[in-house]
Amino acid sequence: MADNTVRMVPPAGNVHALNASRGPVVRVDGVSKRFDTKSGTVQALEGIRQSIGAGEFVAIVGPSGCGKSTLLRILCGLEEPTEGRIDWGREGQAPRMGVAFQDHRLLPWLSIEQNIMLPRLMQGRASAADIDRALALCKLVGLTGFEKRRPAELSGGMKQRASVARALFTDPELLLLDEPFGALDALTREQITADTERIWTEQGFAALLITHSISEAVHLADRVIVMSARPGRVVAEFKIDLPRPRTEALGSPEFGKLCSDIRKKLEL
Repeated sequence: MADNTVRMVPPAGNVHALNASRGPVVRVDGVSKRFDTKSGTVQALEGIRQSIGAGEFVAIVGPSGCGKSTLLRILCGLEEPTEGRIDWGREGQAPRMGVAFQDHRLLPWLSIEQNIMLPRLMQGRASAADIDRALALCKLVGLTGFEKRRPAELSGGMKQRASVARALFTDPELLLLDEPFGALDALTREQITADTERIWTEQGFAALLITHSISEAVHLADRVIVMSARPGRVVAEFKIDLPRPRTEALGSPEFGKLCSDIRKKLEL
């Protein structure tokens, strides 16, 4: 297989310990965001200061409209902050990024394989190595056998798996996930959450997850950041020290207490 196929890396402890020594991949320095509307100015974010370490998984939870997705859109360049700045950790150069949204945004006239390769197809013709990588990513996310299918032939969960595979195509150093599992049924969501943890463990990238699900955040994240109602501010931060993989810990008292403590902060 070609050199730029999916990289399989050493066990998670080694990978994430190595990444942690490299420092933050991004710092959010005093970021505020205002939107001008017909009815007046809306303050979406106020004074956000956070960082994401290389190889770290961070989740943000908060009420609807608190600016969680706005912050993600600022990070991936779809919005500009009104105040503050984004500092990239590698000499000011933004890392390779992949993004997966709640709406899978697959192109209906392309196959799943082609949708995964879309970042390359937008630049020209895909190479044999690109096809190898797309096939490897299909295997990684559990879509082997569906590479030539169109999105309309797939279930909602399978479409989201394809969306995550496309986000991974560029071998990202930072993966941004904007409620990608929010529209799925509970059982499918639980399975994809477990698969996402496995993929992150194997690949070693940094990740930011925006979610309304406290249990999903505790399952996946090294840190959970709690935001207030609009204007969005950071009101609490929880370090998640549960062992990985966390599937077996879902019903444990420790897992339940973390979820309860985070919920209390959301209710303030």
